[in-house]
Amino acid sequence: MRADVQHVADGTYLVHGSNTNWVILTEGDSATLVDTGYPGDREQLLTSLAEVGSSPEAVTAVLITHAHNDHLGSAEYLRASYGMPVYLHEAEVPHARREFLHQVSVGTVLWNGWRPGVLPWAVHAIRSGGTVPVPVASPESFPAAGPLDLPGRPVPVHTPGHTDGHAAFHLPDSGVVISGDALVSGHPTSRTKGPQLLPDMFHHQRARAVASLDVLEGLAGDLLLPGHGPAHRGPVREAALQALERAL
Repeated sequence: MRADVQHVADGTYLVHGSNTNWVILTEGDSATLVDTGYPGDREQLLTSLAEVGSSPEAVTAVLITHAHNDHLGSAEYLRASYGMPVYLHEAEVPHARREFLHQVSVGTVLWNGWRPGVLPWAVHAIRSGGTVPVPVASPESFPAAGPLDLPGRPVPVHTPGHTDGHAAFHLPDSGVVISGDALVSGHPTSRTKGPQLLPDMFHHQRARAVASLDVLEGLAGDLLLPGHGPAHRGPVREAALQALERAL
């Protein structure tokens, strides 16, 4: 199955894998990859790079919004095979090494199995590698504050709650916010469409996830690229406020 690759802004591509998105930022012959999908998305991930005229060899670095399996899936493969660094917020680095795991448990999923969409999503997640070990051997914290010296010049923004070290990425020059799972526009376990938080069971600390919407509200931009759901066009501030209203 091929990933759905969408050219959403200059040098910016949103890729829909199997229930999870990743983003490719291109600049000349180089690229930045933001998130990597499930382990089972690897073929789609590599194909998506080729579709935008890039390749693993051209990827300068992998940025990870947070270390859940559906975003971290191929990070270690890319690091070990191609030598590219894998960067996360400093609080998320030990999570990527799997010193601990802030991820919804199988028991919690089963407890919520009566909710619409949960069991089909769980079956897909397991088949895609959602429960297999995918630690990154040598994850690194962001090398500097402010814009990273990488294609797209993304600015990491700490948005904890979903996990302790969750980070969004702001591209102020193009008005893009890559929000990961801090703010999404849809999910197979949600009947809500448009800007929203993920269902409560997915957050390590829901109160902090709600508070991080205030952080996202302060980012200038008119294009939201979430970890789940379609791209959302319109002021990011309004998207964050809409998600906040739904969460309260």
